[in-house]
Amino acid sequence: MHLIDKRVQKYFWDIDPNTLDFKRHKRYIIERILEMGDETAVRWLRSTFSDEDIRDVVKRTRGLSKKSLRFWQAVIGR
Repeated sequence: MHLIDKRVQKYFWDIDPNTLDFKRHKRYIIERILEMGDETAVRWLRSTFSDEDIRDVVKRTRGLSKKSLRFWQAVIGR
C-alpha cells in the first residue's frame, strides 16, 4: 500500500488521503495533482506514476479545466 507524501496531502483536503488506493484511485490522484499541484506535487506525481499513466489520464480526462488540459497536452504531447 502506498501513502500520499505529506507534501502532497494538502491537495486531498476533502478526503483522508491515507485511504487512497493508488491502483483504484489512480485517475483521481493524477487529475487532482495536474489541476491543483505545484512543482513539488508534480515531481511527486511523476515519481509515483508512469508517464504513460499520466498521458492516459490527460487523453481521457473530464476532471481538468480547459486551461489545465491544454497546458498538460502541450507538456506531455498528445
